[in-house]
Amino acid sequence: MGFEEIAWLRGNSPAWRLLRADNAPLVLSFLHRVFVEENVRSIPAAELASRLDDELYARNERAPHSFPKPARAYLDDWAAPESGWLRKYYPEGSDEPHFDATPAVERALQWVRGLQERDFVGTESRLNTVFDLLRQIVFGTEADPAAKIEELRRQQRTLEDEIARIEAGEATMLDPSGVRDRYQQFAATARELLADFRQVEENFRKLDRQLRERVAGWQGGKGELLDDILGSRESITGSDQGRSFQAFHDFLLSRSRQEELSDLLDRVHRLSGNADSDPRLRHVHHDWLQAAEAAQATVRQLSEQLRRFLDDQVWFENRRVIDLLRGIEARALSLRDESRVDLTMELDAPAPDVRLPMERPLYTPVRKPRIDSDPIRPAGSDDESDPAALFEQVYVDPGPLRGNVRAALRRAPQVGLADLVGSSPLTHGAAELVAYLSLRDDAFTIVYDDASSEQVSWTGLDGKRRTASLPRVTFTRSAIESAS
Repeated sequence: MGFEEIAWLRGNSPAWRLLRADNAPLVLSFLHRVFVEENVRSIPAAELASRLDDELYARNERAPHSFPKPARAYLDDWAAPESGWLRKYYPEGSDEPHFDATPAVERALQWVRGLQERDFVGTESRLNTVFDLLRQIVFGTEADPAAKIEELRRQQRTLEDEIARIEAGEATMLDPSGVRDRYQQFAATARELLADFRQVEENFRKLDRQLRERVAGWQGGKGELLDDILGSRESITGSDQGRSFQAFHDFLLSRSRQEELSDLLDRVHRLSGNADSDPRLRHVHHDWLQAAEAAQATVRQLSEQLRRFLDDQVWFENRRVIDLLRGIEARALSLRDESRVDLTMELDAPAPDVRLPMERPLYTPVRKPRIDSDPIRPAGSDDESDPAALFEQVYVDPGPLRGNVRAALRRAPQVGLADLVGSSPLTHGAAELVAYLSLRDDAFTIVYDDASSEQVSWTGLDGKRRTASLPRVTFTRSAIESAS
């Protein structure tokens, strides 16, 4: 430990603050008697205040005005964040506050207990424990089956030698110092286990707070969050400490282990030569079970609270979505009567419009028609044309022409102008030809092909044969006519 770490602990450790407090003897002695000796994990505030009031009365009788404040005030001071020696909370289904000692009290008591002088300090049992732990680590991590078998055979030979000595009447017994040494180590380990349960519960609560902070500040999706915390309960019990505690709890719950523990404790405390025997440790395994059940209850409670917290988060998000939808509906209703509101908007196409360069057609020059107006002039005359020709124009009714086109399209999906004139000769000459080109009807469409030409011939009123050259003209059925 460095200087900075020790300085930080001196200013922030609740256990260090407890040792420096003016009323540290009162706090340590009272909390030790209530929470450690009696193995109390939760006590109502009224009961704890009553017991502290009796303690304060006895102390003030010996030294008046030593502790002037009431018991409730002392409990609130000890549970305040600046002290951190008691945990004040409300159990589920109760409106009365309860108290429990914090791990800081256990650490302070262990330090004070270590200050007591001991007339006997055993080292043999601890050395044997060191060897046993090292063997367990090496043997438990050995991957070679041959090495494992060799170790088991070594243990077998040791046991066989021990059995042979016992059968020969050379059994060795532990002397009183050996018993005392091992009992001291057992007592210290048993008390440390009870003290560690409070630290285990505190670590579970700290993990729960970290999960809640992660949920409150989560910015991603809910599915990712649930995957991240592994379903609340698994996140707590799946930690290293959670797995270790679960293994310890399962070990204690074994019926054979409980019977073996009870038998061993009874036999040890019946030994007459053990001067350090503590009657309270005779049933220490029951205290372990009680403390383990309290820790398990804490894990279950934290898991359920975290699950409800997640459900509340989801409910709030869904409520927010519902509020937004209702706001949109209310806004839409308020704008329903406003006819000039433009509710259209432009969106990008859902798919790109691919236009390849090679799909573009090449440039096609427009054919310029050659107009020769000489034939319309009288032969051998330079005068202007006779205007009487303008008043002798023939009117062509487009109705029969449409009938001709429709009749031809009933027989075929398309028909050319030359074929149509061949089957229905022109009776009005060029005027009728122009009328064909200007027809408009929903039943057909006129397609002009400038790339090719055709000739249309007819016999005029004067009996002469005339021919007109023009682009290919085709009449095709429209989509509506084809569907019908």
